[in-house]
Amino acid sequence: MIVVASLEQAEALFDAGQLGCPGCPGCPGALRPHGYGRIRRVRSLGEAPVTVRPRRARCPECAATHMLLPAALVLRRADTAQVIGTALASKARGDGPRTIATQLGRPVSTVRRWLRRAREPQADWLQEQGVQHAYRADPDILNRDLVWPTPLGDALNLLAGAALACQQRWDSPLPVWTLIGMFTRGQLLPPPLRT
Repeated sequence: MIVVASLEQAEALFDAGQLGCPGCPGCPGALRPHGYGRIRRVRSLGEAPVTVRPRRARCPECAATHMLLPAALVLRRADTAQVIGTALASKARGDGPRTIATQLGRPVSTVRRWLRRAREPQADWLQEQGVQHAYRADPDILNRDLVWPTPLGDALNLLAGAALACQQRWDSPLPVWTLIGMFTRGQLLPPPLRT
């Protein structure tokens, strides 16, 4: 799985031959278009569902295939990063699953699953990503006091700070949650458990 800012950006990288293969260490291959994944309908925040057809890529050197995931999506989830991120931010502020579900118009069971998956190990991983990207974007972000009472709140605060710094530094038109999706490589939440 390769996370890209958008499918349009991926097509431009394909055309320029600049999308390197992450398949095996040291592979010199540049990925080439290799069809599409299945069409998915993903729920967004307050809008109609978004229809997405992820792009597939193949390396001519090692024959590995990869799926390109737009950064606005979360790996194996039916909601965008903005929806899930909003739920996590509400949880970090102290809201419960019922309140969050009502605000977002999602089933309480879905919101509970998201919140369970964002506990300690995932919150710690998100915080690591936040520290790394904040340091790259603007090291001064790390000098600010973290005012959130939970590791999840600290992590989201760092990720948002890094995203805002990137928007300003590079005059990026990408929304904050899309940048956070890039920082977390589509794993704002870990993939769902298989049952």
